[in-house]
Amino acid sequence: MEVTQTIDDLSPFNHKPFSNVISEIEKLMSQSNRVFLLGAGCSCCAGLPLTSELTKKVLQELDADSLTKTLLLSVEQCFKGSEEATIEDYMSELVDSLAIVQRREGRGASEVTVNIGDKPHGVADLHSALDEIKQKISDCIDQPLDLSIHQQFVRAVHRTLRAGKTGSLKATDYVILNYDTLIEDALALECLSYADGFRGGAMGWWDKEAFNADGMDARVLKIHGSIDWCLVGDATLPRRMHPKNTFKNVDPKEKVLIWPAATKYRETQLDPYAQLMENMRCSLSPSIGSEVVLTICGYSFGDSHINIEIDRALHESDGRLTLLIFTELDEPEGQMNKWFG
Repeated sequence: MEVTQTIDDLSPFNHKPFSNVISEIEKLMSQSNRVFLLGAGCSCCAGLPLTSELTKKVLQELDADSLTKTLLLSVEQCFKGSEEATIEDYMSELVDSLAIVQRREGRGASEVTVNIGDKPHGVADLHSALDEIKQKISDCIDQPLDLSIHQQFVRAVHRTLRAGKTGSLKATDYVILNYDTLIEDALALECLSYADGFRGGAMGWWDKEAFNADGMDARVLKIHGSIDWCLVGDATLPRRMHPKNTFKNVDPKEKVLIWPAATKYRETQLDPYAQLMENMRCSLSPSIGSEVVLTICGYSFGDSHINIEIDRALHESDGRLTLLIFTELDEPEGQMNKWFG
């Protein structure tokens, strides 16, 4: 009789050699501080698109004759021949163009536009396009989702903590490269306390000291921002507010605060990004006598600033940082090959 094995059948992991590997991983996890770096691939199971799919959806959702679509299509042409460029790369191009124009304005230059395509564009055009792109991204992400896999995931991650075996270790850190709130929602549904840099409830304000709260099960570091972040009035630090929340007396300057992968050096020196990156560095830096396990899931190693931080941590950890990478590859390639080769 032929036995058909489904993709959900995990029984092979109960037998050697897989069972031995899993046993070693559990032992390592239970004795070390844990950091999970989650990329776009970790959101697919909930029904969200990969970055490449998100790029197509955003372009499809924009009005054909809109300024934003015209600008995006012009930027897309600049990446002609590339199979890896995404909406984040296109946003980075627009952000860089905006920085050029703002710098010229700040110095009192007479020419305060940049040519994109065959037309000049100033601050207003670029701001408007970026805001609309961010809103379209938010619309694509803010939809009914299936949280079951994420709940199972955080339940499995935190079960040893609840058993008391690792109670002396730090809170588990989740470094999130996605804009969605799947991990935060899963932690809350599992009644696990977490710090995300905000004080308050559904409406929150940024306070970096929130990460230092005692008794947290987890910390959530949204390195690229989140769909529920926005800027209000003249504030320079984000508020946490549901993207569809509107109040007559609250006028969000930017409905969502989403940062492209290719962050500029100047901006990364400012909160909240500076604090988030600093927290990530500390998470990956084992204190004397301790170990750290960085588990990487759903990440294609396409963000150079993230790769640099991991590379730095490996060199400075004195062998006390372990990388555990989940990949479909049979052998390390690209960035992974530099670390494991």
